[in-house]
Amino acid sequence: MLTKLRSLPDSIKQYLIVTGNYWAFTLTDGALRMLVVLHFYDLGYQPLAIAMLFLFYEIFGVITNLVGGWLGARLGLNRTMNIGLGLQILALSMLLLPSAILTVPWVMAAQALSGIAKDLNKMSAKSAIKTLVPKDAEDKLYRWVAMLTGSKNALKGAGFFLGGLLLSIAGFTGAVAIMAAALLLVWICSIFSLKADLGKAKSKPKFTEIFSKSQKVNILSAARLFLFAARDVWFVIALPVFLASQLGWEHSSVGAFLALWVIAYGIVQSVAPKITSRKSAPDGKVATLWVGVLTAVTAALALVMFTGWVAPEVALIVGLMVFGAVFAINSSLHSYLIVSYAGDDGVSLDIGFYYMANAMGRLIGTILSGWVYQQAGLAACLFISAGMLFLTFIISFKLPRHPVS
Repeated sequence: MLTKLRSLPDSIKQYLIVTGNYWAFTLTDGALRMLVVLHFYDLGYQPLAIAMLFLFYEIFGVITNLVGGWLGARLGLNRTMNIGLGLQILALSMLLLPSAILTVPWVMAAQALSGIAKDLNKMSAKSAIKTLVPKDAEDKLYRWVAMLTGSKNALKGAGFFLGGLLLSIAGFTGAVAIMAAALLLVWICSIFSLKADLGKAKSKPKFTEIFSKSQKVNILSAARLFLFAARDVWFVIALPVFLASQLGWEHSSVGAFLALWVIAYGIVQSVAPKITSRKSAPDGKVATLWVGVLTAVTAALALVMFTGWVAPEVALIVGLMVFGAVFAINSSLHSYLIVSYAGDDGVSLDIGFYYMANAMGRLIGTILSGWVYQQAGLAACLFISAGMLFLTFIISFKLPRHPVS
């Protein structure tokens, strides 16, 4: 096995190292979220209060993506990825204190560090692929991006299970310690194995260049903002609270169901290239088509939930499965398009800006999810989601099409 690994091209080896780093980080990220949710639920916190523990996680994601792309172009993606891994270890270490000392501000600070770490790691991984794939291999680029993105989400779902398992076996402090130790080993290996100049710009970009000057990157970023706000406005808080409070599901059932959904979502993302384009890499026209389908699916689900034509439990389970599959294809298409659109020199600048819009969409969706659900219920969240997706559909018409031959 080692002989085969040594004989692989350097680009493949670097891709495997980047992917391995991303996988290890994602497992701890999903597990940590589940650990915090379950632990603080056991301490008597209400669902909305628990959600607020992750507020800084989302806010710092916006800032990190904007600044992280600039850092990646100046320092190299190997350094930003390793900084992300190191910050996650620090965030985990902050939670090793006894439960009585873990105050809400302290946990929010740890989550803020984890949010910075996560987006540095993700931006570095997505940007690194652009530097490792030849310019004329767009099909290969699409497959690699889809595999990385899909496997990340599948592993995040597995992380939910891992968090619950470690919590039951080792307790909160023991579970955090195990994850910190495992990630420390990955971090040490990464420091010595990643290329020092990966993704480093030939000229040092100025801080004022953090905002993209590319029209197609800006259009795709706007579409991404509304796409992810549309998902999180009903998925993050409204859905799990509805399942628990209105349908009477146990919290363990809610967690398991959402974990399985995320795993299935990741699998669909991985195989998206086989669904969307078998002959050539997709373009803006394909992205517009698929977000149109997603808009129709979400509007139909909102209408069914509002009218009560179908039992809520059946409508939600079936609707969520269809929504998840179509959303996964949309997400995979967007993830490929931004890597394709990004400039070759200082690739992380464009990708960091794009994922800043992604994080902003998640932040807006998370806040609206709690507020709209509390004011008007799940159906209202779904109607707002459909409206945001319609905006994404309109914006997507401006995305570049392949030249007509």
